[in-house]
Amino acid sequence: MTVDEASSTTYQQGTSSTSASAITTGQSVVALGMTSGTTITATQVIVQPGGDGGAAASTAAGVVPVQPGTPGASKQVGQIPQNYTEGSGTVVSGTAADQATEVALAAYPGGVVDRVVQLSTGEYEAHNIGVNWPHHVFVSQDFQVVGAF
Repeated sequence: MTVDEASSTTYQQGTSSTSASAITTGQSVVALGMTSGTTITATQVIVQPGGDGGAAASTAAGVVPVQPGTPGASKQVGQIPQNYTEGSGTVVSGTAADQATEVALAAYPGGVVDRVVQLSTGEYEAHNIGVNWPHHVFVSQDFQVVGAF
């Protein structure tokens, strides 16, 4: 993908603000914004933890990378909202989606959050793709990761 920046684009490394010039070629980032074809106009760019594209952090977090031809992992950690069913909730965007994405990827780096859904409980589900596990990361209303499967 090509990431275009705007004058309003913000940059973050960990929990600290940074600048575009502090990001080097080859670093893994999450770019949040609007897409058009293969270009994203970023409203926020978040540098992924670890200098190795997130692989060490992913391993430490228990993330199972995608390996073609192997079945997905089937495990659950933490608290899954009661009465949760896949596909329930309302897709959200903006600050809430950005914050839920950020904490989900900080806890389970290596994937890509393609959507954030607000559940009837007020919690969020970050839909994590690009990894076999976790596929669903649950985030509380105060933006703390509470569970995953």
